[in-house]
Amino acid sequence: MRYHIITFGCQMNKHDSERIESVLVSNGMEKAEGPDEADLIVLNTCSVREASENRVRGMVKNFNELKRQNTNLKIAVTGCMPGRDKDGKLRKRLGDVDYYFPITELLQIFGSSTGNYLSVHPVRDIKYKASVAIQTGCEEFCTYCVVPYARGKVVDRPMKDILREITELVKDGCVEIALLGQIVNKYNGFAKLLQEINKIDGIERVWWTAPHPIYMTDEIIDALTLPNQMNYIHLPVQSGSNEILKKMNRKHDRDFYINIIKKIRAKRPDIAIGTDIIVGFCGETEQNFQDTVDLYKQCDFDIAYLAKYSPRSGTPASIAFQDDVPRIEKQRRWQVLQDLMEQTVLRKNQKYVDQTVSVLVDKCEDGVCFGNSNEMKLASFAGGEDLIGRIVNVRIHEAKEWVLRGEILHIGY
Repeated sequence: MRYHIITFGCQMNKHDSERIESVLVSNGMEKAEGPDEADLIVLNTCSVREASENRVRGMVKNFNELKRQNTNLKIAVTGCMPGRDKDGKLRKRLGDVDYYFPITELLQIFGSSTGNYLSVHPVRDIKYKASVAIQTGCEEFCTYCVVPYARGKVVDRPMKDILREITELVKDGCVEIALLGQIVNKYNGFAKLLQEINKIDGIERVWWTAPHPIYMTDEIIDALTLPNQMNYIHLPVQSGSNEILKKMNRKHDRDFYINIIKKIRAKRPDIAIGTDIIVGFCGETEQNFQDTVDLYKQCDFDIAYLAKYSPRSGTPASIAFQDDVPRIEKQRRWQVLQDLMEQTVLRKNQKYVDQTVSVLVDKCEDGVCFGNSNEMKLASFAGGEDLIGRIVNVRIHEAKEWVLRGEILHIGY
């Protein structure tokens, strides 16, 4: 039998798909290049946006047509949709599927045990960098978010298991680690974990996503100065308005967040900082939005992932609040922040001109190599495919909004 996995959503979902693949391979299955060639199609779903769930429904409908050609074909749906589908309504809307289960039941469905799915050794196609899950679940209950319902309570992996996995990855040639968790810095002993990872010879780069501002302790901020810590942090804020932050149940106000940013820059002045922002949340006034614009300017972000609020069924916001900001106004506010971000990024990127940045090469096309710098800035330069997976020094001669262009100086290792 052959399988094909389609993944929606975040880094955690992509990492979960590596575990799904591992279980299927252990059952003697082989990877298919596409759904037309598969006997099992697995959809690893995301529920953060309604558009993602709509795409899944469309795919299931199309794949059911394939069953007419391949009567052995099975369709499995896992991830956030089944995780949050407590009353079965989402499954009814989905149509005919053969397996429908939250990711926590992976071993029960395709394995032979009821153990913790995080204990499954992932299949990784790329050797030089890897994601490592350190926890799953969330109990913050932001009013707009489905994740606590889809992922359940927080479960931390034992530190010894995490360090063992990273040590094995290094032996296999890994130089960059991304630590994953729904609230990654809530991990019990997170600063200690970062310190221990720093002691592992061979790991050149460490970064993590996604932290919560209220768990950015002084000890964790200190850990940003560790030698292998990438010069980048992504710290979601969602809004710059105290009124909206309270309605979102973010558990901090704007001054608290701004102060955390100041503390981070005091420890590492040149660090690149990213964030997440939702515009058009329930009841957001023009003044509330201008508070967000002001916070953006004060924090001077390097990048922001901007979203227009859309209600998600079952969340407190969908029950208690009215989605009363018109769609056209959400789009306008999104565009204001998008324009501000592009202007800010272009301005900030100029400091890299005539400077040397360290780049981990990810791909090469037509004699041009691409990879992220230590600040998570995309860089490009002339080079060959033999450089993929290697760390090189690149002298930057041109800085655009989304790419730094330069020339290679020498290989970093």
